[in-house]
Amino acid sequence: MRGSAEMSADDVSRSGATGTPVALRPCRAALPDTGPARAAVLILHGGAADSKAPLRPWNMARARMRPFVRSVTRALPDEGTFVGQVRYRYRGWNGADADPVADVLRALDELTALVGEVPVVLVGHSMGGRAALRAAAAPQVRAVVALAPWCPEGEPVAHLRDKRVIVLHGDRDRITDPAASFALVRRAAEAGSSASAVRVEGGDHAMLRRARTWHRATGTTVADLVTRIGGGLDPLPAERPGGEPGVL
Repeated sequence: MRGSAEMSADDVSRSGATGTPVALRPCRAALPDTGPARAAVLILHGGAADSKAPLRPWNMARARMRPFVRSVTRALPDEGTFVGQVRYRYRGWNGADADPVADVLRALDELTALVGEVPVVLVGHSMGGRAALRAAAAPQVRAVVALAPWCPEGEPVAHLRDKRVIVLHGDRDRITDPAASFALVRRAAEAGSSASAVRVEGGDHAMLRRARTWHRATGTTVADLVTRIGGGLDPLPAERPGGEPGVL
């Protein structure tokens, strides 16, 4: 899991915003003006359970999400969606500090300053999946796509009421527990979330096994969610709310 809490310009892959993306360390020219954004997708990488080490630019967990940024961007139907990555201050979750959750909330504030109040889909892997699920308490977050998330026993779900939650987890994951993910989906559904799960057969934690399946499924899922929430519709309903996970 990982670390520094800005959305930097090198992390931005698409924007329907006017002007220059907010960035504490700009790394490229401003994106073209294509009109106001209708929705946003923020992508969260993984990290460690405990580490106050600062984020490094070459961090592997962050690099692992770049193909997902590309897949999501390609799958989106038009230029009206802002896509960015969140960077954390530290590599770790760090117990009660829950550092990446605070970082995601700061990124959401930056996003509002940049594109205004738009509905948001959070996409997170591993520790980033846990952070996305926690940060879904923010009112602008309408949906979460959690990839092999870290879901400790007792993780809160009441705030997921009326949110769309989709969890994808590989059955060969040895780092985070797919059974714990699917249990969280069931609890979230009982709490009033539109929650469902998909088991990626042969999928591992790094999402390298069956990588194309991971990328394609994530891009398609996010595009479907964005199409609905960007058009003022409710997120897609769960096909298996609280039931057995689907299979890829």
